[in-house]
Amino acid sequence: MTGRTDNGDLRGGRLTIDLGAIVANWRDLDRRSRPGRAAAVVKADAYGLGAEHVVPALAAAGCDTFFAAMPDEGVSIRPLAPEARIFLLNGIQPGATDAMIADGLIPVLASLQQVESWAAGGDRPPCALQIDTGMNRLGLTVDEALALAGDDVLRSRLDIVHVMSHFACADMSDHPMNQHQIESFQAVMASFGDIESSLSNSAGVLTGGAHGLAVTRPGIALYGGEAVDGIANPMRPVVTLEARIMQVRSAAAGETVSYGATHRLARDSRIAITSVGYADGYPRAGSGSGVPLRDAVPEGLCGFVGGHRAPVLGRVTMDLTCFDVTGVPDDALAEGWIELIGPNIPLDDVARACGTIGYEVLTGLGPRYARHYRHKEED
Repeated sequence: MTGRTDNGDLRGGRLTIDLGAIVANWRDLDRRSRPGRAAAVVKADAYGLGAEHVVPALAAAGCDTFFAAMPDEGVSIRPLAPEARIFLLNGIQPGATDAMIADGLIPVLASLQQVESWAAGGDRPPCALQIDTGMNRLGLTVDEALALAGDDVLRSRLDIVHVMSHFACADMSDHPMNQHQIESFQAVMASFGDIESSLSNSAGVLTGGAHGLAVTRPGIALYGGEAVDGIANPMRPVVTLEARIMQVRSAAAGETVSYGATHRLARDSRIAITSVGYADGYPRAGSGSGVPLRDAVPEGLCGFVGGHRAPVLGRVTMDLTCFDVTGVPDDALAEGWIELIGPNIPLDDVARACGTIGYEVLTGLGPRYARHYRHKEED
């Protein structure tokens, strides 16, 4: 798990993670979930930001339910939140059952085979059910779920504490799939009776709250990411990523930059070479030439320094990225750092410039950054 807090003197980039903002975002999402309550999705090491820091902060704030993906994630999280419920979204897998039971982890069973396997243990440890209401990913079909709901013998061998499904199109609030899934899930829950349930992810919370259910499962919104296209992101930003400036050099109009000579300078330019590249999770897809860009980020992938946006020049390489700092004051460059993600370069602008989503950028931030954790929650 991540969690370095060194001073960065030996590293080429620094990643500041605002735990106070994560807590504030969870509180906001919890309010939006009422009369239900918000859990926290902390899979993939809390979306790459360090579960060993994120989980205790959320638990101290009152979050009592966490969703991880894999058994090893749950085992790692358990000491961080000893009293919390920890669900495993990917269910059970061979060889992991004993460890899961020992740590009180709750698998989200996603097939009749998994249901039978869990029931065969005989001691009825708690479990949850995943219902596929249209996504065609993990989950019992609606018909399988209805059959299980009516199977008193099998249900007597299970302690089902939660039933869930997952929106396919929650980020598009007017998509007809949303209503189809809601109605399908309501039909299932009518058969299961008074069992806790959840449907809304981050986008679902922001567009419809808990949809009358007891729990919501926000993930990306906790970490400041954009969950719904076309609306202003109400979440507080969490991540600031900065790269060390290794050198500033001058180049003449007509010269080229980086591998493949893909970027030819249209003017005499100053170039900042920074000590961050795709080995650090800074996406090569954002290279300065030949990348299809979305209209929202017409200038492509940029950094920010000295009050100026600084476009990436040429290809992002393994350890180095070049930025156009023509016109940036010398004193700003002398400070030695350029913002890659932060208050001036939102996470999702970086994602759009690379033709991807904020989730992928965030979870891809690598272990080579010096990590700094801020703890104060501001009003």
